[in-house]
Amino acid sequence: MALVKLADAYPNYKQEIFGGDDIKGYDVYTEKDDKVGGVYDALLDETGRFRYLVLDTGFWVFGKKVLVPVGRVQMDYDRHRVYVTGLTKEQVESLPEYSDNMTVDYDYEERIRGVFRPAAASTGVAAAAATQPSYSRDTYKYDDHDQHLYNTAEQGQQRIKLYEERLFANKNRQKTGEVVVGKHVETETAQVSVPLDKERVIIERTTPTDTREVTPGSVDFQDGEVARMEVYEETADIQKKAFVREEINIRKEVTHETVDATETLRREELDVDTDGNPVINRNR
Repeated sequence: MALVKLADAYPNYKQEIFGGDDIKGYDVYTEKDDKVGGVYDALLDETGRFRYLVLDTGFWVFGKKVLVPVGRVQMDYDRHRVYVTGLTKEQVESLPEYSDNMTVDYDYEERIRGVFRPAAASTGVAAAAATQPSYSRDTYKYDDHDQHLYNTAEQGQQRIKLYEERLFANKNRQKTGEVVVGKHVETETAQVSVPLDKERVIIERTTPTDTREVTPGSVDFQDGEVARMEVYEETADIQKKAFVREEINIRKEVTHETVDATETLRREELDVDTDGNPVINRNR
């Protein structure tokens, strides 16, 4: 099965797993308190479980990087240390060297297990380690065949994750309506009054009351004598003209409001039950 590096499996591993701490750089010691190097990285399987710590031996074995099964290590978070059970310089020299750009396959892991199985059997960590059941690269399982190498609970340590729920507020922009502003033509009948002047000719005929005789020869009787008078009148001139009656400005404005939401959040708390008088460090 494929193995991945710690940061590839958990990009935020410092917060998610180690409470803001970083095991990379932890000092590595033997059971006899001899410093042998530091933690360079960790490898996890496809289920997310730790399988190996990458140990940089520094000057102990000429800067060689090797893989140590997690079942052989004990963590001391308070002192930023890792202790490897039964680790010797001969073991490190026998282990295959690890590099960042290599692929850790089944055959490579078998070489590692071949180094640590005899040591486990000799120290009594697992009585069944000396006689391994038959398996192949297709049937091998860490927890079935090499629990003493990969089961951290057997080394007196176990990790529990405490989860909590948090509220995250986001905003979604969505269309709630549409306003269409247009115009149309309405018709109406308008009436206007225009005063007009018209001229008319009035002919008045009167009979003089003083009838005097006209001097003979002063009257010239003629045919066709006429009097002319021009007559005018006003007519209505009605026209339609267009004017700007009103201007319409269209714009948008944003109003702000706060929406309050209430949710019930869950958080896991640690319960520690003790039997007897064990010494417990509650800082981690």
